[in-house]
Amino acid sequence: MTKTQGLSRSDALVYDPKGGMDRLREIMRRLRDPNGGCPWDIEQTFATIAPYTIEEAYEVADAIEREAWDELKGELGDLLFQSVFHAQMAEEAGLFSFDEIADTMSDKMVARHPHVFGSESRDKSADQQTRDWETIKAAERADKAQQGVLDGVAIGLPALLRAVKLQKRAARVGFDWPDIGPVLDKITEEARELAEARDSLSQDEVREELGDLLFVVANLARHLNVEPEEALRHTNAKFERRFQGIERRLAADGRAPDDATLEEMDALWDAEKAAERVAKKIPD
Repeated sequence: MTKTQGLSRSDALVYDPKGGMDRLREIMRRLRDPNGGCPWDIEQTFATIAPYTIEEAYEVADAIEREAWDELKGELGDLLFQSVFHAQMAEEAGLFSFDEIADTMSDKMVARHPHVFGSESRDKSADQQTRDWETIKAAERADKAQQGVLDGVAIGLPALLRAVKLQKRAARVGFDWPDIGPVLDKITEEARELAEARDSLSQDEVREELGDLLFVVANLARHLNVEPEEALRHTNAKFERRFQGIERRLAADGRAPDDATLEEMDALWDAEKAAERVAKKIPD
């Protein structure tokens, strides 16, 4: 007798280790079932689940950033579960089904890749494909009655990422600096204004001026063809790595950062930087 014999169709699927996508969707349906489901899952809405969806996407990016391939499968599963959760709530509300989500995405990918699924030539560069992709998306926005150049840039995106997307949209209609020189000049100007006026500005004005500076830095990243979110993640990881190095060096002397002066920690920071440079020159 197999493990699933004698079980209901639903239980057989839930406990089937090879049940795949159908198993996951049935688990989600059962979690949301008003009769016997999980109280927490039943109470959730699109709005309450959205922050978890964003968090799971970042955890996928983090695993990739760290090349933690053993963790990536689980993180992708967590992100997939978020889509299943939203789809289940939509189906309960009579909005759309999971299959409709998949079909909508499939239709979009086919339409956006005429050089693969249509009659267009595949003999084009990645840059040309990017331009074609933007043209197709612009046509899709027009079909949705999104007439403004900046319409449709999601408000919930991370601020730096949204800044770049807004700038890219504006650049498509010619609202852009011609090269990197004016961008660097603007960064210098904004930083100087903030430094000079910081003592005379209200906190709201300081926030606005700092936002202006960050927006221009995002523009610099765009002109350098660098994703600012990715660049900042790299720097965050570098800071974390080096500060942990400071902690290890202090711990070797039986001390903690609270026991050290700023000058001592600066010196240890420089030692960590030097050690990293040496390590990078050592062949694997």
